[in-house]
Amino acid sequence: MDTPLLFVLMLQLHLFLHLAQSHPASSSSIELPFSIRPHPITLSVSDFGATGDGLHYDTAAIQSAIDNCTCAPCRVTFPPGNYLTATIFLRSGVVLDIQEGATLLGGTNMEDYPRESRRWYVVVAENATEVGITGGGVVDGHGSGFVERFDKRKNVMVSWNQTGACTGDECRPRLVGFIGCTNIRVWNITLREPAYWCLHIVRCESTSIHDVSIYGNFTTPNNDGIDIEDSNNTVITRCHIDTGDDAICPKTYTGPLYNLTVKDCWIRTKSSAIKLGSASWFNFKGLVFDNITIVDSHRGLGLQIRDGGNASDITFSNINISTRYYDPSWWGRAEPVYVTTCPRNSKSMEGSISNLAFINITANSENGVFLSGSKHGLLRNLRLTNVNLTYRRWTNYADGLVDYRPGCQGLVHHTTAGFIMEHIEGLEVENVNMRWSDEHSMRWNNPLDFSPSTVNNISLINFHSGLYTVREVGREGGAFA
Repeated sequence: MDTPLLFVLMLQLHLFLHLAQSHPASSSSIELPFSIRPHPITLSVSDFGATGDGLHYDTAAIQSAIDNCTCAPCRVTFPPGNYLTATIFLRSGVVLDIQEGATLLGGTNMEDYPRESRRWYVVVAENATEVGITGGGVVDGHGSGFVERFDKRKNVMVSWNQTGACTGDECRPRLVGFIGCTNIRVWNITLREPAYWCLHIVRCESTSIHDVSIYGNFTTPNNDGIDIEDSNNTVITRCHIDTGDDAICPKTYTGPLYNLTVKDCWIRTKSSAIKLGSASWFNFKGLVFDNITIVDSHRGLGLQIRDGGNASDITFSNINISTRYYDPSWWGRAEPVYVTTCPRNSKSMEGSISNLAFINITANSENGVFLSGSKHGLLRNLRLTNVNLTYRRWTNYADGLVDYRPGCQGLVHHTTAGFIMEHIEGLEVENVNMRWSDEHSMRWNNPLDFSPSTVNNISLINFHSGLYTVREVGREGGAFA
């Protein structure tokens, strides 16, 4: 008998005897939450033949260790090393424990992934419960191996669409996915260099993501940090995300998204730090974003409702934002806040946004706030309280454009304003301080830009707008000292 199999059988026998002695049979049993169940089984991938040399595929050994976790909870550990792998499939009750000094490295060949493109992940769990990833190590998607041409503006990426497995130019594997799962926990792990989306939560219930670091190539498109899709009761805390595309991105394709909380995170991106949409066929409700730092991003807080879903009861609070221009091939025009509902195309329905609050927001930006509803998709009951906005140009990219992408009107020429507002019913502004650089003063010529025919019921309480000099900001110890 092989040593690994004998090892597993001995562990299972030991667990069975322990349970038989300590838990006599009864007519009913109590299921303890996975996180507090005692004495998890621990299996090492090394005991199943994994080499960890980064040259030979360890897929079979890793999957064998996972499949031998027949009693939950069970941890599959990765000692220090580099474990090259094709797609591995998690099962219920299993946590990958990728230890500090260990890297799980995804393959770059199409043969490394399942036939169906929807299952293209380095690590994926489907219809599982009580699953997770932790350990202090790294999951690496080998994103540089999917770059067809490096470009300082935006890399040109490999697409496997010529195979017919999928269409478009985004046919690449994601890094980690949980599909139709319940009770997911991802913590104390680094996710690095995804070829496409990094951490993907799809139709899941009760997900906890905390103390996760995500690093994507800053010039690679579509390498989103965390995409939450059609999932409810999700909490994201203490995460560090530095990537090229959207950092935290709730989406609705097949069902609504409720009860998402994001707190205590640091974000840098060449796209949107927070973006609802643009996939928005169903509703978003009950979202909270608090105590977040956004640095040198192309867009700060964004809502892109394009497909007929509605967004309501959403709060952004205690957020520091720095936004700047990047190459216009990236969506965004340095807006600290961007709220839009225009339809994706002529066949799309118009969704609405209501009960949206921005509280205790500080922004240093190269552009203003953009609040744009649509004729049948109004923005209703928006509130901005205790907001400090400082506008100053410091890059050489052209300004004077409004960005409606995706779809809608695309890029449109427009003078720079503190607030651009369209199709709004109900806006309360209280304790808002807007300061403008005295450089290029002809560009900063309109604090509030709106037409009374489409914007109604505005309340301004203690609203201030004025010029400042860079020297004044320096004396105050500001961002541009």
